[in-house]
Amino acid sequence: MEDGRISLSPPSTSSSAANSNFLQNYPLISALLAFAIAQSTKFFVTWYKEKRWDAKQLIGSGGMPSSHSATVTALAVAIGIKDGFGSSTFAVAAIFAIVVMYDAFGVRLHAGRQAEVLNQIVIELPAEHPLSDTRPLRELLGHTPAQVVAGAILGFVIAIVGCLINKVTS
Repeated sequence: MEDGRISLSPPSTSSSAANSNFLQNYPLISALLAFAIAQSTKFFVTWYKEKRWDAKQLIGSGGMPSSHSATVTALAVAIGIKDGFGSSTFAVAAIFAIVVMYDAFGVRLHAGRQAEVLNQIVIELPAEHPLSDTRPLRELLGHTPAQVVAGAILGFVIAIVGCLINKVTS
């Protein structure tokens, strides 16, 4: 703000300063780390339970814990810690997290259950039916409430641990 005017252009920074700021963006790093840990957990849980490696678990949706919940919770908590739990930024992040988590165990869970029913119907169709060779729909889309809660707890822990690490390294 110069001469009473508000400037909408970002401050000029060198690329090395911008990279440094990115690496110091505690909420962003917390969210990305929570996502990576949640997805990796699914990968190893599948290996442990089914004795097979399934690389789709690293990027797929559904399963325990919810990476969506982990990501948005880590983001919201980290923003709350950094900017204050009374800040507008935290309010936006918290509402965003609530909507994402509600969608994960609401709409997406029911869409997955509908896909299960539709896939079963297609399997039972006679071979001459035009839809009998339809590719199956993805069934693992949403999360149970327990998977959402587990993801939220993971995200909360990641944000708190990230805060502690951030304070030690600063």
